[in-house]
Formats: sequence, C-alpha cells, structure tokens
Amino acid sequence: MPPTQRLGRTRIGIAAAAAAVLFTTAGCQFLDDVLAELEDGLATPSPSEPYAPQSEDPDAAAAWEQLESLQLAEPAPRGDYRREEFGHGWIDTDSNGCSTRNDILARDLDNVQLASDGCKVLSGTLHDPYTGKTIEFTADDPRAVQIDHIVPLSLAWRMGASEWDRETRIEFANDPGNLLASDGPANQQKGDAGPGEWQPHEAFQCTYAIRYIDVLYRYDLPVSPEDYQGLSAMLDTCA
Repeated sequence: MPPTQRLGRTRIGIAAAAAAVLFTTAGCQFLDDVLAELEDGLATPSPSEPYAPQSEDPDAAAAWEQLESLQLAEPAPRGDYRREEFGHGWIDTDSNGCSTRNDILARDLDNVQLASDGCKVLSGTLHDPYTGKTIEFTADDPRAVQIDHIVPLSLAWRMGASEWDRETRIEFANDPGNLLASDGPANQQKGDAGPGEWQPHEAFQCTYAIRYIDVLYRYDLPVSPEDYQGLSAMLDTCA
C-alpha cells in the first residue's frame, strides 16, 4: 500500500478514536476544534514512513519505489559463467526477421540507412548515451557502436540468473529494455561492472538508473549494497 494511503487510513483511525472520547466529555464545538488541530498535526508524515525522495519525474519516483523493494545480496562467484549461457549471439526473438542487434541500432540511431533486406543497418548517427559524443556509424566499422546490456549478463548470472532456465536467459539477453546502442570503447570500459563501479556521463545518469532498476525489478534480481548506493546517487540527479 502506498505511504499516502497508509497515512490517510491512520488519520481516519486517530480521528475516529478522538471523536469517541471527546464527544462524551466536551461537546460538539470543542470536538470540531480538536479534530481540526489533529488533522493539522498529521499533515507531516511520521518519521517511521519509508524514505521517499521527492522528484518531479514520475518515472524516477517509481524507480525509487522499485529500488526500495529489491532484495540486497552480494554477487556470487563468477563460477562457470559463459556468454553462451544466454544464447549464441544476437537472434530474432520478436519474429520480425531482423536480429536483435539490428533492431536496437535502428531504434537508437538517427538518420538510419537500411540494406535492401530491410534489416541490416548500414549507417546512422548515434548520440551516445554513455559519453555524450556523436558517432557516425557505418557497417564498415561495426564495433564503433556496440549493443550494451544495461544489466551485464555476467553480473546477472552472479545475482541469480544462473538459476534461470535457458529460455529466460535468452529472453533477458535480447530484452530491448536491457539494451542500448553505445560507444564501443565506453561499452568495453564498462565491461560487467555494476552501477557501484561504473556510471555514464552525468546527463544520462537519471535515465540509466531508471532503466537499470526496471530490469532488476522485472526479472526479480537482487541488488548489491554497492550498486544500491550507485543507483541511489544517480537517481538523485533526476529533475
């Protein structure tokens, strides 16, 4: 139940109890005055209410609630993780005839030029979310723009994805909500680091945190204490 609803019910309960006592001892006018004062006093949430930072961004407010609902856990050892545990490369999970890589390039780039097959992205302009740079992409240099897993596959494995069935892991690896076209070197620098170790440039931190938390929430993955702190700091940048 949202904190505002709980607070509303608390007000009603306290007011009703006060009414039962005061009505028998002091008269209606006195009761009205006291109840008004009670309402004024209850306007400020109790210090015991969960911490909920104020934000003008409704997505950020929802992300705070999701973050607070996540379990805290330390990453397990990397163990026998292999990329193939999440499928062999990019596939066509939405049956549109195009690989996930080309779907994300077409989604995230501007001025996209497609091959005659209607799928392969030949060129386009990326306004890189991680560095703020503008990159002119061509298929002749495909690694200049890479597709990043916002929640890294290796980290997801260590946080519980090792227990998923293969179908769920393939879905996770190709989930558009967990994918971003990004500057190749920046993606390599990020590697499998979480938000406690790596963060994009400041202008994108709010959006990055919201999307990262959404992935954890949807796949019921826990968050490490270090990453919790990193995500909190980035959410604090939201307007």
